[in-house]
Amino acid sequence: MTAIATVPPDADRPPAAEVRRRPPLWRFVRRNPTLVLGLAILVAIAAAAVLAPLLPGDPFTMQPSRRLAPAGGAFLLGTDALGRDVFARTVHGARVSLTVGLSVAALSVLTGLAIGLTAGYVRGLDTTVMRLMDALMSLPAILLAIALVSLTKASVATVIVAITVPEIPRVVRLVRAVVLTVRDQPYVQAAIAGGARTPKVIVRHIMPSTLAPLVVQATYVCASAILIEAALSFLGAGSPPDIPSWGNMIASSRLHLARAPWTMFAPGLALALTVLAINLIGDGLRDRLDPRLARRM
Repeated sequence: MTAIATVPPDADRPPAAEVRRRPPLWRFVRRNPTLVLGLAILVAIAAAAVLAPLLPGDPFTMQPSRRLAPAGGAFLLGTDALGRDVFARTVHGARVSLTVGLSVAALSVLTGLAIGLTAGYVRGLDTTVMRLMDALMSLPAILLAIALVSLTKASVATVIVAITVPEIPRVVRLVRAVVLTVRDQPYVQAAIAGGARTPKVIVRHIMPSTLAPLVVQATYVCASAILIEAALSFLGAGSPPDIPSWGNMIASSRLHLARAPWTMFAPGLALALTVLAINLIGDGLRDRLDPRLARRM
């Protein structure tokens, strides 16, 4: 009788030791391509913003004799209508956009987290707080910024306040929805029955459940704030005209688009890449922090 050799079903798989030798970084990149791509783009933009004073070019020096000059020589991306270096102004504009985006995201998340936890857990305050949030949510950021600028003056701080106020209610509604789902869970009721004080119950047992959706929400708030800041600067209600920002650059270049398209192309591309990177990070974090999606990776 002839013996038939059988091949184990896992014979073509690499040994376990070889699998363990694969770099953890490569596995993370393979499983989270969206997150890694967004981080790579955003880190490059942030590095350029931090190193802006060390890079060649001056965003404020005017050279009327070189106005609307194409790219070449000392000007990597050409000059604008006043002879200023487009590359230097684009890089310095990243500082304004990232400052506004990160500040609005941080202020909105911290304030919305505190209000949302209180409104969701304390039943007597829920209706009053949420009606107030609905009223704030109805305020358009652009109109609020124009009103604040007319009362004070154009500044980056005014833009941050004007964008933060309408974003807080969105965070509050998210946190409140999570709290309403979690507060009746058995482990929360057990903590209350065990004599735990209200602050301890909120911080230790309820707040951790809100962190994952808050991180994702913060990325979307940051991207939205950057776009709104650019729109406000374009309308003249954002950062002062003497400060290099992408909105100011696009606004001052719209009259020369046919003759010098690079004056609008550079800040427009930088704005699009920044918002794209932040949205990619948000999508990647959502997939990473969602247990149902994480099990499929």
